[in-house]
Amino acid sequence: MKIGYARTSTLDQTAGLDAQNRDLTAAGCEKVFAEKVSSVDKAQRVKLAEALEFCREGDTLVVTKLDRLARSTQHLLSIVEELEAKGVALEILAMGIDTGTPTGKLMLTMLGGVAEFERNIMLERQREGIAKAKAAGKYRGRQPTARAKADEMRRLSDEGRTRKEIAEALGVSERSVYRVLSAV
Repeated sequence: MKIGYARTSTLDQTAGLDAQNRDLTAAGCEKVFAEKVSSVDKAQRVKLAEALEFCREGDTLVVTKLDRLARSTQHLLSIVEELEAKGVALEILAMGIDTGTPTGKLMLTMLGGVAEFERNIMLERQREGIAKAKAAGKYRGRQPTARAKADEMRRLSDEGRTRKEIAEALGVSERSVYRVLSAV
C-alpha cells in the first residue's frame, strides 16, 4: 500500500498542501496524512508520527519533496531507519527516489546531505542580509502585535475574561496575553 505524507510550513499555504495531496493521490497513495506545521519548530508533527505508525511491512511512504519530510540529514536517516525496520520503503516523487532499491538508498543519503547544506547556506545568507540591513538602519523586524493590543487586553481582563478568551478575541497567543498582563 502507498501511504502519502504532505506538509506545509504555515497555515496559509493551503494551495501547496492541495498540490501535494493531488500529486500523492495521482501517485497511487490510498491514504494521505497531511498537516500544516514547520519542520524547524519544536512542534510535534503529529500526522508524520501517525503516518509512520500506520505503515506496515511491504508499504511505501510517499512524499512529494524531500524537504516536506525532513530538514536535516540526521532526521531523514532516522526516519529511513525506522521505515526500514518495519520493512517500509520511502519514495520521493520530485527526485524519482525509491529506497526499495540500493541505488535509491544511496541517492537519498547523498541528496539529503545536499539539501541540508543548501538549507544552511540559505539561512546563513538570510542572517547576513538581516545584519547588513540592521547596520544600514533599514531593518526593524516584525511589528509587535501583542503589545499594540495591551490596552484592549487589560480592558478584557478587567471585564473578567480568561487569558484564553482574550487571546482568541484579539488573535494573539495566550503566552502574549500572559506576558502583557503580568507586566502590569
